Amino acid sequence: MKALQSESVGLVLSGGGVRGMAHIGVLRALEQHGISAQIVSGSSVGALVAALYANGNPVQDMLKFFKETPLFKYNFITILKPGLVDTERYFDIFKGYFPENSFEALERQLHVVATNLQKGEEEFFSQGELIHPLLASAALPPVFGPVEINNCLYADGGIMNNFPLEPIKDKADFMIGSNVSVIKQVEKKNISSSLQLANRTTALMIYAINRQKIHQCDLIFEAMELEKIGVLDKKGIEKAYVIGYDHAARKLEKYLSKE
Repeated sequence: MKALQSESVGLVLSGGGVRGMAHIGVLRALEQHGISAQIVSGSSVGALVAALYANGNPVQDMLKFFKETPLFKYNFITILKPGLVDTERYFDIFKGYFPENSFEALERQLHVVATNLQKGEEEFFSQGELIHPLLASAALPPVFGPVEINNCLYADGGIMNNFPLEPIKDKADFMIGSNVSVIKQVEKKNISSSLQLANRTTALMIYAINRQKIHQCDLIFEAMELEKIGVLDKKGIEKAYVIGYDHAARKLEKYLSKE
């Protein structure tokens, strides 16, 4: 424990929609054990949680952010832009939590990934304006419209990189990962419709692409119970948080008992 607390710690938070509330539970468990990350990287919802953590927001403020931020608001719906919801309409909500709108104003070093739709490339952001990269990283198509940054359109970071280990892997002595895009064996009945088939294959592709990076972490949290929670199911916020906390608390106790 003393060694872990004295080492520089890096933290990677995956994408995964509402399941990302489990990241907040993980952060609470780490905090209770006196473990703090100095550098953090996130994709999609993981980027939002990472930003709140880097900003020094307590756990209750993080949960409040997600509970009070509407996923679907009538006057946010657009027919003039690609995507069902105009992602830009969330800017003022984010500004309330990040008033300085700057990576440099954060308490911890933060890296977020978004997908450049025009170039077909992932791009990392860690300097300058904060809010637009956050909005872009979490803009899950086709629900949320892409975000324009420097005359290019950006969307969800998880499209190309759902577990962004790359920008911080050589900057910390101990790497912790929280992956909420979990995969476990399912029954044949759970792949009985076209939608279920599409969801399963997409989840498998995302996990396969990121599996090697996930296992490069010194400590990884993956609560399999999260698979029961819908990606856009706001009713699952509290449940995902509790699942994440319980899983992390158990795993930390087991891990630290071996030290």
